[in-house]
Amino acid sequence: MATICLSLSSVAASFTGSAMSSRLQHSRVVSARAAGVAQMGLDLNLKGKVAFVAGVGDSSGYGWAICKALAAAGATVTVGTWPPVLGIFKKSLESGKFDEDAILPDGSVMKIEGIYPLDAVFDEPGDVPEDVKNNKRYAGLEGFTISEVAAKVAADYGKIDILVHSLANGPEVTRPLLETSRRGYLAASSASAYSMVSLVQKFGPIMNYGGSVLSLTYIASEMVIPGYGGGMSSAKAQLESDTRTLAWEAGQKYGVRVNTISAGPLKSRAASAISKGKDKSFIEVAIDYCHDNAPLTRDLTSDDVGSTGAFLLSPMSAAVTGVTLYVDNGMHAMGMVQNKAIAQCYD
Repeated sequence: MATICLSLSSVAASFTGSAMSSRLQHSRVVSARAAGVAQMGLDLNLKGKVAFVAGVGDSSGYGWAICKALAAAGATVTVGTWPPVLGIFKKSLESGKFDEDAILPDGSVMKIEGIYPLDAVFDEPGDVPEDVKNNKRYAGLEGFTISEVAAKVAADYGKIDILVHSLANGPEVTRPLLETSRRGYLAASSASAYSMVSLVQKFGPIMNYGGSVLSLTYIASEMVIPGYGGGMSSAKAQLESDTRTLAWEAGQKYGVRVNTISAGPLKSRAASAISKGKDKSFIEVAIDYCHDNAPLTRDLTSDDVGSTGAFLLSPMSAAVTGVTLYVDNGMHAMGMVQNKAIAQCYD
């Protein structure tokens, strides 16, 4: 193979002269310098890296799977959890309820090093209304806005390397867009899209150069998915557009990469809340439909997204940014489907 590469280099030089030769030589030097960072055949190694994953509140979602993949690669994992479920989440962890779901490839149990209360619809302390401050579900909690959590993480760990946005909420998600209120539409955008912008704004300054940011989106951003309403499809489209803009701006300002994964349907706790269907919930129908109609007829697992996420968050993807990467068994590529209609999924 080395002989072939040298021959190609010689041919290229003969066409373009010393300029091409110089660039090829430079490329080989850069490749040699990067050899210890990311080479095919090397295990993904994130030892010494610190990750903050926003939006983990149980063990059933993609956020949890990304945490596992990062921990398996050696990263220090911290999470931000919505205050109303923080107590239950901590108790479940402490009681061992999640231990089976936290087993890593080496047989050990994933350890979450830090858990921070986070409500990502609030950027600064002054944004929190009195009714939230006085809500019993927030009792005893302070510093749960995005800026305050970033400050806490910086105080505990200094700089971080990895930031994950695993957040989405649409209070009117079961309503068609034609029946969605302005308030519900904007709430979906705030919680599901602008929260990503705010996270990068506040965490960007405490990220190491070469760090990576990742979010999760859904194909409804670009295709019509009946049942995924309340402005959530619009919010996902915003998220993908913002991913590209943030890739440019955060890349230039902080030297970090920004990507998003368009994941296929998974029956997580949050997704199961979209239940306006017949005998089956929206998510159950979506899973059955994609399983039978995607190019790859296999179950999509949270670990599929977790491992892809770990790759995008590692130095192995050092030149990848501004990308929406589909992890859906190829369902995004389909136009007319052949095998199973939606009506059959309800049977």
